[in-house]
Parts: sequence; C-alpha cells; structure tokens
Amino acid sequence: MHRKTFYVLAAVAAISGGAALAEDMVDPGKATYVQYCAACHGEYGMGKGAIADMFTAEVPDLTQLSANNDGVFPMLQVIHVIDGRTGVRAHGGPMPVFGALFSDDADMGPYGGPVYTRGKILSLAYYLESLQK
Repeated sequence: MHRKTFYVLAAVAAISGGAALAEDMVDPGKATYVQYCAACHGEYGMGKGAIADMFTAEVPDLTQLSANNDGVFPMLQVIHVIDGRTGVRAHGGPMPVFGALFSDDADMGPYGGPVYTRGKILSLAYYLESLQK
C-alpha cells in the first residue's frame, strides 16, 4: 500500500471512529437526571415517576418550566432548587438537596469538589432545559 493511501485511510478511520464515539457519549445531565430525578419526575420529566404516587402533592412536570415562565427557561431558579438555595420544595416536603449530595461525591482537593458539584448541577439544569415543550 502506498504511504499516502495509508494515511488517508487512517484519517478516515479516525474520523469515523470519532463519530461513533460521539454517538455513544452519554449526556452527563441526562445521566444525572436518570440517576437522581427520574424516580419522582419520570423518564421524560412529566412528573410520572415510579414513586410519584407516594407523595401527597403532585410531582411537578419539569417539561413545563418555560411555559410557566412566559416561554423563558428559569435557569437560575432551577439551579437554586437543585442545589438547595431556595426553600421552595415541589412536593410539600424537602426535595433532596443535591448540592450537598453532589459535593459529598467529589473528593477532588480544595477546588475540584466545588467545580465538580457546580458542573453536575449545571449539566442537569441544561438537560432540563432541553426537555421543555
């Protein structure tokens, strides 16, 4: 095989492999949602999770956050609910404070933990934004 042909084939294989890897990548916000939120809010965020019937109040439909906010996704409010900075709790009791939970997951030195925690919360908030109808 000619050297130039080899390099062209190698480049095509690398690009094709990269595309396949990109397709296999999991959205970190979606992965976090599935792990921590779907049991209550449902697979698609509509409040119909497996344990939603156990609550006395209705579990909110997270796909309607923008519609309920004049068509604008309330990013900062969502982040504050997730990390526990707001006292508003959707189902009448304390929703888990994920800011504290995620920071417990992160043993990454003095700066790694807060960056990890904020990144996880932000990726979850962006995923929720993608669910809006």
